Parts: sequence; structure tokens; C-alpha cells
Amino acid sequence: MIERDIMAKVQARFGAKVLATYEFRGQCAVTVAPADLRAVLCWMRDDAEIATDWLMDVGGVDYLGYPDDDDRGWRYEVVYQLRSASHGHRFRVKAAVGEADPVVPSVWDLWAVANWMEREVWDLFGVRFSGHPNLRRIMCHDQFEGHALRKDYPINKRQKLSIPAENLLCEKVEWA
Repeated sequence: MIERDIMAKVQARFGAKVLATYEFRGQCAVTVAPADLRAVLCWMRDDAEIATDWLMDVGGVDYLGYPDDDDRGWRYEVVYQLRSASHGHRFRVKAAVGEADPVVPSVWDLWAVANWMEREVWDLFGVRFSGHPNLRRIMCHDQFEGHALRKDYPINKRQKLSIPAENLLCEKVEWA
């Protein structure tokens, strides 16, 4: 099944819940509201023809300052890269996330690997994942203020640690 067929099947199943579609150079994607995200992902995972049983990546996008910013209606997208191990196809599902309360439901219980991926998106973009068991920083230090990949994060901002960096290590590693 090619991506265009998957996109058509998702649109037929979810109708108006698909907020936008995307196709570029053979790659297709659908955008849905956070409230519909889990239903779409579960259905795509469990449908025999689609069977996207492999979550390859979860990433974030900040659209602040993009030329068509007024038409979009949301600032962020959380992007789920899916793959079917049995069929060999890939597909992308995006969750449209508003600026005022950037929250999407966690999918760590559907794919355990999402646990760390969601922590990375939280840390760098500030999108919270409701239902996540341990949503804390994974890339930046615990005292880091803000979210480094947001477009409005001051690029020259310096952040000092109030404790020595060596105290941040869990254990010292001795190399043989």
C-alpha cells in the first residue's frame, strides 16, 4: 500500500477529524487534533492493511514566523513517524498543538519507545504529554529555563548551573 492510499483510508475513516493533509515527493501525512490522536494511531496500528506497528520517531515543529502562520491555526506540531514491519510502508501523523496550552496525549503505553521520545519533545519544545509516567528533561540539564528549540527562545541566552557539572553525573565511569 502506498502512502497516498493510506492517507485516503485515514481520511475515509476519520473524515472531518483530519485537519490537514500533506503530500510532497511521495511522502504523505495527516494532521489531527490532539483529542483524536490516540484513536488515529491505534486504528492505524491495528488495521490489518496499514499495520503501522513500529513507532520510529516522535518529533516537534514550531511554526512561529512561518509565512502561512495565520492560516494554520496552531503553532506546534508533534510528528509521529510510523512504519509497518510486515508491509514495509511508512506514514506520518501530526498532532496540531495550540500555543496557549501545548498538550497532547502520551502514547508510551502503545509503543514503549515513545517514553524517551516524548521526553525529548517536552524538553526541547515544551509540549506536554498527558499521561506520561515520567515527563522530565532528557536533553537539557534540570535547571535549564525554557525550551531550546522554540523559535522564540533567545539564541544567545546563557544559563549557568548553580551546582558543579560533575555533580550532575549519576556515576563516574572508569575507563580501563
